[in-house]
Amino acid sequence: MIQAVALLVVANGAPVLVNKILGTQWAWPVDNGLKLRDGRRLFGDTKTWRGLCSAIFFTVLAAILSGIDLLTGVLFGLLVMSGDLLASFIKRRMGYVESSHARGLDTVPESLLPALLLKDSLMLSPIDITLIVVIFFLIEELISPLLYRLHIRKRPY
Repeated sequence: MIQAVALLVVANGAPVLVNKILGTQWAWPVDNGLKLRDGRRLFGDTKTWRGLCSAIFFTVLAAILSGIDLLTGVLFGLLVMSGDLLASFIKRRMGYVESSHARGLDTVPESLLPALLLKDSLMLSPIDITLIVVIFFLIEELISPLLYRLHIRKRPY
């Protein structure tokens, strides 16, 4: 369970750290500017290929260093980012602006998807999955606002 939370933190934090280092260099939007019928972007400028790739790469690296196999690391990173993109998609449909905060929506899909779909590989029980989602929610709710105030987090990533 601790490994899963650590992988979530790595997957979530890697794009932010890479953005801090590279700025907007190579930060191409995943949706390539696509707008849907509602006039809103599919995901927005803050969801980039660089962020997606860095999240997966560093999650795989962390997984291997933790004794988790390569395929599980790749799938974990992909599922975290899929959950993040899903949340971004929903927020755009709800009229939220890019980088806006939506309590729960910002954390639940990206933590629940990998924990639920990789429960066998990571040997997670339903209680473990619930705790992972709650712990990640608390990390994001308590620590992320502090990082924003300290100007550590910078978008787009």
